[in-house]
Amino acid sequence: MKKTLYYFHAELVQKILDAVEADNNFIELSLDLNLSSKRFEIRQNCLVLDETLEIDIKELDPVRSSGQKVFVLSCEGLFPIEVRTDAYYKLVPTDTVPTLEIDGIKMHRSKDIDPLVDAGLKTKLVVKPGDQVLDTCGGLGYSAVFALKAGAKKVVSTEKSRGVMQIRCQNPWLMADGFDRIGLGRTDHTHINLINADITQYINELDDSTFDSVIHDPPRFTSATGHLYGKIFYAQLFRVMKPVSRLFHYTGSPKKIQHQDRFIKNAMKRLEEVGFSRVVFNDRLQGIHAVKNSFQNCDRVEPNWKKIFK
Repeated sequence: MKKTLYYFHAELVQKILDAVEADNNFIELSLDLNLSSKRFEIRQNCLVLDETLEIDIKELDPVRSSGQKVFVLSCEGLFPIEVRTDAYYKLVPTDTVPTLEIDGIKMHRSKDIDPLVDAGLKTKLVVKPGDQVLDTCGGLGYSAVFALKAGAKKVVSTEKSRGVMQIRCQNPWLMADGFDRIGLGRTDHTHINLINADITQYINELDDSTFDSVIHDPPRFTSATGHLYGKIFYAQLFRVMKPVSRLFHYTGSPKKIQHQDRFIKNAMKRLEEVGFSRVVFNDRLQGIHAVKNSFQNCDRVEPNWKKIFK
């Protein structure tokens, strides 16, 4: 029998408390992080969830004071969706889908664009029906899911962090009901090959000319993540892509921090140096779109990417 889970966060709990103070007997809520909405009964200061489970409003006090954090409730109890290992990972609520936060830094755009819209637009830009797709830094998996929605035949989605993997497995949008809401079949997740690995190492195991499209969505540039923006890694991406294929590389907005314009231009230059063409910055999606077309470079004695490895 399927175990029903209920998700709470501070704003939601405040809405429940307001209804209690107003002596309302019923309240309309989404307790699955905006997948759906349902009418729940309030009875003697308890929120009635189903025939066998209810929760005293006072038990939700830790949620109300937790700030931007998601809690999940089941028959086992009420627990935050967070992981404390090498870093602090937590699921963060938004007006639509939840996002991931690592050490206080949000991993998805949510202020200026809906995370699902962002994922959909990025994948639609490069993924075509029947594609084999590489999703290099999978995160919560939205890009992988929307690659399937765009018609991908198979998606290889890598994620280095075990903490992120644990959070991802607790995100209802990556479960059957979430697939329904996005417009996919409940078994479509079988077409996503989720790999817990560092893409800069795992890519060495991948064959040449494997992928029709690549979604490269690394964490923001730091000394620890700079290799994901380097020429050697770009050359590896070029190597595993098919002779005619497409790349979207998220970089962030060039207008937000000083000297970012130069950073974007240098990244575009490195992509061109390893062989990519039609390299352009997409301002709305805050990333670089590029194509690999080996046939237009067939006069070269040796492809650029091979020179990088010498």
